[in-house]
Amino acid sequence: MNNPVDAHRRNWIAREEQAEHLIPLVGGLYRNRGVVTSIHGRRLIGLSSIDLIKAHRFARQAGAEELSLDASTAVLEALTVLQPGAASLDIARLYDAYVDRGDGMALVDFLRGELGDILGGPAAPAAPTDVVLYGFGRIGRLLARLLIAHAGSESGLRLRAIVVRKGSEHDLEKRASLLRRDSVHGPFAGTLEVDAAAGTILANGTLIQVIYSNDPATVDYEAYGIHDAIIVDNTGRWRDREGLEQHLRAKGVARVLLTAPGKGDIKNIVAGINSDRITADDRILSAASCTTNAITPVLAAIDEAYGVRRGHVETVHSYTNDQNLIDNFHSGSRRGRSAALNMVITETGAAKAVAKALPQLEGKLTGSAIRVPTPDVSLAILNLQLEHPAERDELNSYLRAVSLHSKLRQQVDYIESPEVVSTDFVGSHRAGIVDGLATIADDDTAIVYVWYDNEFGYSCQVVRVIETMAGTHPAVLPPRLNVTLETMKDLVPAAV
Repeated sequence: MNNPVDAHRRNWIAREEQAEHLIPLVGGLYRNRGVVTSIHGRRLIGLSSIDLIKAHRFARQAGAEELSLDASTAVLEALTVLQPGAASLDIARLYDAYVDRGDGMALVDFLRGELGDILGGPAAPAAPTDVVLYGFGRIGRLLARLLIAHAGSESGLRLRAIVVRKGSEHDLEKRASLLRRDSVHGPFAGTLEVDAAAGTILANGTLIQVIYSNDPATVDYEAYGIHDAIIVDNTGRWRDREGLEQHLRAKGVARVLLTAPGKGDIKNIVAGINSDRITADDRILSAASCTTNAITPVLAAIDEAYGVRRGHVETVHSYTNDQNLIDNFHSGSRRGRSAALNMVITETGAAKAVAKALPQLEGKLTGSAIRVPTPDVSLAILNLQLEHPAERDELNSYLRAVSLHSKLRQQVDYIESPEVVSTDFVGSHRAGIVDGLATIADDDTAIVYVWYDNEFGYSCQVVRVIETMAGTHPAVLPPRLNVTLETMKDLVPAAV
């Protein structure tokens, strides 16, 4: 009789070996062909064998079927044979399509038909786009981590420089140390080397020039070999067109992106919602706020299916750097009181800002915020009055399908667990995560809870906007679906 303890252990070892076999397949497709592989939107690049196993199991927490390691191995091996051009490929959805429509074909032949448009295509854009981070605070350093992690294929976006005001004699070393160690997001995944004489930080092969300046208009980026750059302003110091145009007067700058809500006629872009509004003539854009990015995709999905008549958004938000650590003078109301000791009622413009991305919700939403003593991850509570009645299980099944299969699957995540708390969402790549067990729906009233990593999740959205501005976002295959209430039951049968 087999010992079940030994059997489980042998099964685990076999799964680890399978996952280890995937690592060079994933890495080779990325480095050699610019192919970004994922499972239901979760990137596989750079993952350990354990993280790969977890990525395969992820769909179970959303009530969908788990992708097997055998299936992903077969898809990745077939892709290695086919050598597609640069693309973002969801291997879970590719395999599901093969099961549904393969009709006895060999997997490689089926994928040849599915990926015909990108087979034989270029492995990368003709030249990467230079990116400069103006400011190197919480968002700036996370953007640096993301851009460095995305640089493995030598295509797309290339982080060339950061611009800061010099803070001390050992400023460069301190900047590098803050990039290396993060109290919330953990250590930098790689190696860093500082060259004080050259004023550079070498991070995983990405050479970053550190430029000191107090005036954005006077920086000569061309002197550092930087041309037609996208400047990402993380300082929040200038939010109107007049202030941000200072960047455009500097040599080597083509466009500017603000990582805060823009004022006046500046377009506020939420990736996945209104990215198609970006044109070649837009030289200054805003990536809106973390809260706007978290709630807008969920609101868009609910409005499309049920119609939003009106609503109130309450955000329970982690404290931020503009608050005081202990009681002291602050120009803002209540923000002078200790952030580490108090819940602080404050204002948020996120509800009004939603209308800049979703004009149909203009005037329909109000909002308020409570800052709480946690360093990261926030929660938005959407209290909505709907045009059409909603039933809790149906609403949850719809939002689950949106997170797995729709055009918003990079923005919206979904989870059902009675044990999750805020720290479980640190490092989430999604703009917002619907907590299905907290959903309340009664006739025309729905209350939906949306978690969001207000630092990392937002930074991922910013990178998506930069990719759109640069025209470097790879083709996404299979095509994203239009998930409706009618189609969701077929997409997620286990959930209903």
